Amino acid sequence: MLAEVVEKSYFVDLSTWPRWLIVLVGTLVLALLIWIGMKLLKVALWLLFFGVLIGGCFWAMWLLFG
Repeated sequence: MLAEVVEKSYFVDLSTWPRWLIVLVGTLVLALLIWIGMKLLKVALWLLFFGVLIGGCFWAMWLLFG
């Protein structure tokens, strides 16, 4: 039932690895993911900025000449 022995494991067995190496690799991977997220957020904010700027200019022109 709940105490059955698992015969196949689809994950890497990390019990033989040094704990400091697991923590180090996990920290580096998490830092990389945060860095990628920051870059994507920066691109999204620049796109939003220029979208608002261009949209506002077109709207002002529409009101001025329309």
